[in-house]
Amino acid sequence: MENVSISNLYSDLNKRINQLKKEKKALTDSRKVVEDALKDGNAYYGINTGFGALAGKRVNDADLKQLQRNLILSHSVGVGNLVPKVISRLMLQLKVHALAIGYSGISEETFDRLMLFIENDWIPAIPEKGSVGASGDLAPLAHMSLPLLGFGEFWNEEGTATVPADEVLKKNGLDPIDLQPKDGLSLINGTQLMSAYGSFVLEKSLHLLKMADVIAAMSLEALQGSIRPFDERIHKIRPHHGQKNVAENVRNLLAESEILESHRHCGKVQDPYCLRCVPQVHGASRDAIDHAVSVVQTEINSVTDNPLVFPDGDIISGGNFHGQPLALVLDFAKIALAEIASISERRTYLLLEGHDGLPKLLMQETGINSGFMIPQYTSAALVSENKVLCHPSSVDSIPTSLGQEDHVSMGSISALHLLKVYENVEQVLGIELFTAAQALDFRKPLRPGKGVEKTHGVIRETIPHAAEDQYFKDDISQAVDLLRGTEMLEKAENIINKKLN
Repeated sequence: MENVSISNLYSDLNKRINQLKKEKKALTDSRKVVEDALKDGNAYYGINTGFGALAGKRVNDADLKQLQRNLILSHSVGVGNLVPKVISRLMLQLKVHALAIGYSGISEETFDRLMLFIENDWIPAIPEKGSVGASGDLAPLAHMSLPLLGFGEFWNEEGTATVPADEVLKKNGLDPIDLQPKDGLSLINGTQLMSAYGSFVLEKSLHLLKMADVIAAMSLEALQGSIRPFDERIHKIRPHHGQKNVAENVRNLLAESEILESHRHCGKVQDPYCLRCVPQVHGASRDAIDHAVSVVQTEINSVTDNPLVFPDGDIISGGNFHGQPLALVLDFAKIALAEIASISERRTYLLLEGHDGLPKLLMQETGINSGFMIPQYTSAALVSENKVLCHPSSVDSIPTSLGQEDHVSMGSISALHLLKVYENVEQVLGIELFTAAQALDFRKPLRPGKGVEKTHGVIRETIPHAAEDQYFKDDISQAVDLLRGTEMLEKAENIINKKLN
């Protein structure tokens, strides 16, 4: 089975789902192991016993289907806002992918119904809170599974409202299914909520980190900063991978800069850290994100069920559902992304101070105009909020299941906070983007580096220069849209004839 990569997340998952329509041998082989085990008279956790603290209670054969149904219903106790539809879809796809690896023993009927959900974009509505990040993301995955039984809700096509699952099933001539022994446990044991949030944010972060370099390069030009701290020789003797790549990106973006040339011999000794240390700060965040990508990529290609069903007939209880590997790196990723916003806000502040010929607050007539003063307030607020969100969730643990589950990861909280941090970082970088573009206008007729000039041109096609106060919220929203898109990056890469690292 081919691995799914974070950098190619959506196409890889779609490819895997299409493959699974044709090939289910591993799944059916593992199911046969479960069916054979049910005939040998032994006790198997969660198949013919209770769950958690009730693992010692044997369940009669006649009640095994009811056991699995009760499991889904009793565990569907999530609260809070709904997981966004795009992440709920990832949860469903990642669950199907994990089941198909063939160590869960799920029945083919249940698996096929999940596949039908994916094919028709029937995406379950899932409350975001209720998981402690161990024993699997139990409550969220139970809600994901409710529509199999005719309970719960699906997202509508637009992802703006929900529809009762039983209505969707009836409309399409389908009845709820009966879960077979082991099915319910296979559905809710797993780290798919944490993995889905992590995959979603990290896939977007790979693009965001490149855009952070582009935006920093624009601020450097606007502030007439020095290119010397980006000298390749500096980074060869402290060869952190991310640091070297960021320095190279900025050098390439600033190639042929008239602005840099105009002040090459101005006598300024050193720039503030938010300019001079871009390679070190951005680079460290890149290396942290690369580590998080590696861990999450391993996770989404793993089996996190319990008990596990092996081809030799063994059914073994273990702890692959424990979210500690994810909890740690999702906390790490939060911190890494927050630092990108922290240094970005400092560059935005510097742009407003009136350095080297720039008008204070980036407008010629202030007093009647507040200029770009208040967007920086928003950046400061978001950076401060990130400091709270970055408290590591993984250092906490509260025992559950009457002490049977006595150490949990709280990785689900790391995951939810990671998305919030990421969204804040996007806004902070968007504010720097449109602020740096405003500042760069005041350097004309001198031209910035080819890469910066091209990206500035893309911005000006959407966001005009502000000669007086206006409704800046629209400008910030448009800047964030540009940040999320690929046009700026692609045009910069085309003009410098190099891909950014």
